[in-house]
Amino acid sequence: MLKPPLRPLLLGHRGARPARRSWISRKDQDVLSENTFAAFDYALAQGCDGFEFDVRHTRDRRNIVCHDPQFGGFTVAEVDLPALRGSDALAVPCLEDVLARYSARAYLDIELKESGNEESVAKALHQYRPKAGFVVSSFKRDVLLHLHKHDPSLPLGYICDDKHRMNDWSDLPIAVVLPHFKLVSADLIEKIHKGNVGVMTWTVNRETDMLRLASWGIDGLISDDPKLLKITLA
Repeated sequence: MLKPPLRPLLLGHRGARPARRSWISRKDQDVLSENTFAAFDYALAQGCDGFEFDVRHTRDRRNIVCHDPQFGGFTVAEVDLPALRGSDALAVPCLEDVLARYSARAYLDIELKESGNEESVAKALHQYRPKAGFVVSSFKRDVLLHLHKHDPSLPLGYICDDKHRMNDWSDLPIAVVLPHFKLVSADLIEKIHKGNVGVMTWTVNRETDMLRLASWGIDGLISDDPKLLKITLA
């Protein structure tokens, strides 16, 4: 179970999501896009411990940083990586690119959006084991079970936004439960902690919610606004 000594882990959601919020300066809104090195660097520069990001795989089985099934007019699963990148080698970072750049200095919440390439993810994490801590998370039970089969040492996280599926975590080989913040209560945190499992929550964008969840003993907070997160819980 995660046991931060003074406060929860503070993580930027997809690094940062400036296009969705007014609190980030206009200058930063112009240069930042979610799930990019710029967004990840921004989260760390604000003082966060790390960031959450999304991973999908392409037709040629490359693990790329991408939230939606479509990118740049392509369906990610139906094209090879070069088609997505075009002439810009970093237009779409791969998982290995993120691990090589940040594994020594950032806590990483690596969310897998789909099944089918778990062995490749496990191999990448074996090659670039994050030194500042990490969790591989997913909404999908089969993804977590396949990952555990490939590498039982991986810390896994079950993501949930449905109150009717909250108890599904109890029979999974996980280290962390990640419910949406609207599902979190002090009793839920206590119950999960009794199972020796940590609790992290998303997407917490208001100061009052951050403070309330921290007071309940949450282990990690994921926010679109890394700056507010750090200012509130410094």
